[in-house]
Amino acid sequence: MQISLPRLSVFPAPVVLAAMLFCIAEGLVAQKSDGGVELHAKSNITAAEVGLPTYPGATLFKKDADNDAAVDMGLTFGDFHFKLMAASYVTNDSPAQVLAFYRKPMSRYGEVLECEHGKPVGALTVTRSGLTCSDDHGGHVQVNDSSSDHELRAGSPLRYRIVGLDKSQPGATHFGLVYLELPKDSDEKKKQ
Repeated sequence: MQISLPRLSVFPAPVVLAAMLFCIAEGLVAQKSDGGVELHAKSNITAAEVGLPTYPGATLFKKDADNDAAVDMGLTFGDFHFKLMAASYVTNDSPAQVLAFYRKPMSRYGEVLECEHGKPVGALTVTRSGLTCSDDHGGHVQVNDSSSDHELRAGSPLRYRIVGLDKSQPGATHFGLVYLELPKDSDEKKKQ
């Protein structure tokens, strides 16, 4: 199965995806149908639910009235499981300060990989668990759109957290906290 997602950069990408799921899933949220499909979506999560602390003094960033600042959505269909949790924030501190703050909390999930526009920064290019800066995960999920300027990633290739920064606004740093749980590739399951 091929899924293409916008990169969960700081701004409306997760919100747009959530809005699409809300439109599709109206009336199905947190329910199972006879076909074994479970779909959930909500727009009121916190950084703690993503598994990371809130940056001191940061506030939730809501681009406009049509977009939410946070989203929690998931889809389960048989062995297929996808989960996304994301929250967008803004602070007056520099991007370097935000990255420095999140390095230690991210390390709870494994080696911390630093990426810029999808390329590794520094000596670490792949973690021991196999996580990379690549947006192609097992040939079945593509996280595309390199609008995030800088990221920290930690976890495994199918379960990881991202702190993504976008320096596009003068005087403010917009950043997103993301947790992704991606479905296993059916070919990978056959090998196990």
